[in-house]
Amino acid sequence: MKSYPMIFFLFVSMLLWSGCGDSKKEKQQEMLAALDSMNSGGPAIADEAIRNIIASIPSPLEISFLIKDAGGKYNKEILNSTENISKYNTNFKRAFNLGIYGTDLGYANIYNQNQDALFYLNGVRDLADQLNIGQFFDFQTIKKLATSANNLDSLLLTTTTNFERINLSLQEQKRANLSILILTGGWLEALHITCQVSKISDNEKLKERIGEQKIILSQILKLLEYYQKDANFVQLNKDLAELNGHFQKVNISYINEEPTVEEVDGILMVVNKTRSVVEISPETLEAIANKTLEIRNKVTS
Repeated sequence: MKSYPMIFFLFVSMLLWSGCGDSKKEKQQEMLAALDSMNSGGPAIADEAIRNIIASIPSPLEISFLIKDAGGKYNKEILNSTENISKYNTNFKRAFNLGIYGTDLGYANIYNQNQDALFYLNGVRDLADQLNIGQFFDFQTIKKLATSANNLDSLLLTTTTNFERINLSLQEQKRANLSILILTGGWLEALHITCQVSKISDNEKLKERIGEQKIILSQILKLLEYYQKDANFVQLNKDLAELNGHFQKVNISYINEEPTVEEVDGILMVVNKTRSVVEISPETLEAIANKTLEIRNKVTS
């Protein structure tokens, strides 16, 4: 499947998870190497490290189609209500829920729920303004794109560009910790939505995508290690470490097959045939879903 730029939060990310082939494993290794070179005093995060984790967290389209194929219907009840915005009176909660609302915006957009998409877009704008990063959003353009599923590619490109500008600004302001919170919030909400859909749908591909988040979570935990002077980060790290404990029961192996040469739009391309095999038991899946919901409830309440 075609790989699109990641766009977790605002922005229309459904954090849809693609398979973990050789190129993705290489990106993950590069990112971990970059992180290991950091000092422990709450440092700025190298642009390359951020880009690598964004690239390794996935494509925003695959899961949405998997959910629809699995018969998953739009369910507003599993999203974070925009009525909760007034509760978010710290930058920690604002940034985390900015990521969450971005994923919810993407979910509503996929199902052509334009009114809900506008609610979430307004929620994103409010939180972005409170974090002093609202100037990076062309909300009129995003609003136009977000209310039309036909413009999804353009929306992904626009919002990815916005995140790059936001991250740069936060780095310059020595607020890189907020970038990590936005990323983590978007990822956690996507995992939550997928787990909830998986509960009512016996779809193996959905289960595999959930299991593959074992790799992403290990990367996020690596980033969070550098922000342990803040009590909120300490608690978040503890909660995610417990979630990671459940993910350790997921087994991921790789099957290497000979690459093939295929013609795509008149151009010959070498196609990597390496694929992952994910083994996840019903008990582990339930434990991951329950812990994800528990963590999410803490940060959205």
